[in-house]
Amino acid sequence: MTRLRIKDILKTTPANQTITVKGWVRSFRNKTFIALNDGSTNNNLQIVVDFNTLPEELLNRITTSSAISVTGTLAASLGKGQAVEVISKELTILGDSDPEKYPLQLKNKPSLEFLREIAHLRFRTNTFGAVFRVRNTLAFAVHKFFNEKGFLYMHTPILTSSDAEGAGEMFHVTNFDIANPPKDENGKVDYKQDFFGKSVNLTVSGQLEGELAAMAFSDIYTFGPTFRAENSNTARHLAEFWMIEPEMAFYELKDNMDLAEEMLQYVIKYALDNNLEDIQFLSQRLEEEEKQKPQTERSELSLLDKLKFCLDNKFERVTYTQAIEILRESNHNKKKKFQYLVDKWGVDLQSEHERYLVEKHFKKPVILTDYPKEIKSFYMRQNDDGKTVAAMDILFPGIGEIVGGSQREERLEKLETRMNEIGIPLHELSWYLDTRRFGSCPHAGFGLGFERLVLFVTGMTNIRDVIPFPRTPNNCEF
Repeated sequence: MTRLRIKDILKTTPANQTITVKGWVRSFRNKTFIALNDGSTNNNLQIVVDFNTLPEELLNRITTSSAISVTGTLAASLGKGQAVEVISKELTILGDSDPEKYPLQLKNKPSLEFLREIAHLRFRTNTFGAVFRVRNTLAFAVHKFFNEKGFLYMHTPILTSSDAEGAGEMFHVTNFDIANPPKDENGKVDYKQDFFGKSVNLTVSGQLEGELAAMAFSDIYTFGPTFRAENSNTARHLAEFWMIEPEMAFYELKDNMDLAEEMLQYVIKYALDNNLEDIQFLSQRLEEEEKQKPQTERSELSLLDKLKFCLDNKFERVTYTQAIEILRESNHNKKKKFQYLVDKWGVDLQSEHERYLVEKHFKKPVILTDYPKEIKSFYMRQNDDGKTVAAMDILFPGIGEIVGGSQREERLEKLETRMNEIGIPLHELSWYLDTRRFGSCPHAGFGLGFERLVLFVTGMTNIRDVIPFPRTPNNCEF
């Protein structure tokens, strides 16, 4: 008999039909009631067994996290908390679980820190079941959004010889014996003898390659893993994470902002429409977590309120220059409540400044535009004032920046001048500059760190808890 998912069974009207269900035991009470879960929902299905008809040996094997198969009758439940239950006719143990060794017992409530140490088992908890079902929905929604817009999904390389950000914080990939690499006549590592015949790294972004595709297909997007070798042990940083990066020909900055706003609202609404039960669970979990904090550190909005906040409000569009003035004149700044005081034009805004603009001043999501060119990447289009670039960042409550993008510099001479100013060799990116030599046009794009989006929608507070297997300094398990 075909296995039915518990999520579907719980929605089925009982009519004494015979069904088969399989899953993992969450609890076994009084040798009669099994709470069964198969990961399709946080809700368990109650299985009722007649212990008088089952061998004692079999009953003893029904332990927390053992895998079982049950065939029985779907009936209306007389107990509280569930509408239906299954009266077992046939029960098979598919996989045993030693209760003395299994680390996730009901009587204990493991911390998130402990669960990171056993990330291969944390999927079996309600919290991470909800988080990763929401993550799945958001990933699907991203693809659905761009597919409906007619975008081409482009796979950009993970191995690359370019540094899209110019940051230099990249993981090097080599086939050499690290202890004894070949050297050239100057005593430097001779990468001409390496596998690719040159120095190669893990990508920090698919943007530059995405621009090449946009110059042929008009509208493309990438969605893949990226890597940053930042030695940063914070709740906001990962060494490996996923990026969504659309690139659009014939787009200017306003078009770019419109698309990013539409995309964010689309995927958040899709998650609420399809995973409301999981998000409500995570919202309740967050409320319990917030109660442990001092009043001054608690969020003003619940998780559901934050999500609706971003759906119900048109994003406020403000220039960097306007934002600096707002921040500089704010009571927060004057009373030195900011950790980093805002004293002059040209400073890079911190998360506390971004959150102030969203949560305190405008009380809606904010798109900041026209940043100083000195704090932005070389490929951003230079504005006529000679000081700023056509960049845009989208700021959300509780998280700060969630999207960063810009109109790209399509003018070859301007782009080459800027690259020379900051020391990027033109010959290394000659292939990129060809898009400006042969049929250049206005174009734009943005990047969205997928884990940052999942963090926002689930209300989790540590980015390591929204990716299945986090890679961070001194941690690359599994």
